Amino acid sequence: MGVLPFVFKEGQNAASLGIKGDESFDIELPADVEPRQDITIKAIRPDGSSFEFQAMLRIDTAVELEYSRNGGILQTVIRKKLNEAKQPA
Repeated sequence: MGVLPFVFKEGQNAASLGIKGDESFDIELPADVEPRQDITIKAIRPDGSSFEFQAMLRIDTAVELEYSRNGGILQTVIRKKLNEAKQPA
């Protein structure tokens, strides 16, 4: 899919966190990530300084999580069809 959706925690926004738009972000998802889990995001400023904040992963269901792991809905459907084709009749 190419985009991992997050939302700021309640009471936070880009301005309150000092995000200007020129940062890069490091996001490490745990192997056992769950829908709507809080994730730590590291923001790295152009000068090399950094800060961390929590944001909620906006993958809301187990099905959406599967889509994300597979790279999208189309890839999930193709993978499912290929697996079904491998099953004996």
